[in-house]
Amino acid sequence: MNITVIGSGRWGSFIAWYLNKIGHNVTVYGRPDSQNFKNIVKLRTNGTVQFDKSINFTDDTASALSGCEITVISINSQGLRGLMRQLSGLDLSGKTFVLCMKGLEIGSGMRLTEVVEQCLGDSVKTAVWVGPGHVQQFLAGIPNCMVIDSKDQNVTDFLINLFSSDLIRFYYGRDIIGSEIGAASKNVIGIAAGILDGLSLSSLKGALMSRATREIARLIRAMGGNELSAYGLCHLGDYEATLFSEFSHNRQYGQMHAKGLAYDKLAEGYYTAKAITELASKYYTDLPICNAVYDTLYNGVLPQKAVDRLFSRQLKDEFYI
Repeated sequence: MNITVIGSGRWGSFIAWYLNKIGHNVTVYGRPDSQNFKNIVKLRTNGTVQFDKSINFTDDTASALSGCEITVISINSQGLRGLMRQLSGLDLSGKTFVLCMKGLEIGSGMRLTEVVEQCLGDSVKTAVWVGPGHVQQFLAGIPNCMVIDSKDQNVTDFLINLFSSDLIRFYYGRDIIGSEIGAASKNVIGIAAGILDGLSLSSLKGALMSRATREIARLIRAMGGNELSAYGLCHLGDYEATLFSEFSHNRQYGQMHAKGLAYDKLAEGYYTAKAITELASKYYTDLPICNAVYDTLYNGVLPQKAVDRLFSRQLKDEFYI
């Protein structure tokens, strides 16, 4: 199968490596102005992933998409709409877009598949590839389980059969709302976990995991999804990789933030924290942990103060609706 991967960051590079490893013809697209992409083309490595000589590189979108049936996208979620505008002039009819990114659009609160569909219409099919796993561990041969989901079950079934291997066991997603909201919001909870680490409150992570899953389940249900998705691989199943791992950018970002230090790598949870509070207001859903993270990132509330506020909330039944 001819597959194009748009995005040459940490995850996009791994996806290209993985899809090539399991037998697909892979082309990687990178921006012409990206020095990182230029270095990858020259050295055939990003310092972590070593690209096989059979993988092609291009900085021309028309060339990248002309011969592929499937396009996998792994970029900053806030840049997705701009990319879709860039691609909208091409003939994309019949193509399948697989979003390997976890986020929500700030301002609209739209899920990423909704952004694609709004920009490109019904000419393309969309799916998401979500769940736990770190590049460094996959490259070391450590397997994991992930989810592929789409509004079109035929697309889900097709992609899972195409992408499965002994390194990644895919499960069939049947709730696109839950899969996208769960995957995006786990990055916000990752920042919360990092804040606890930075405050030397790591023993609270058990409570964080339990309470955060409940509030995300409430939001998924309010949006018309299956609340059980919050307990699946898209969210709770991704907590180990996001709340505890040394490789988690979101956890590291939260830890540095709690210590008053800068963090220069992409942490998608920063953007999602804003978007998800907008959704909480729209759907009248109580998201105390996400709101606390938002307050520390955007409203200047000190991390310890945010934790104290959570503890001073009105006492409730554990499984209140």
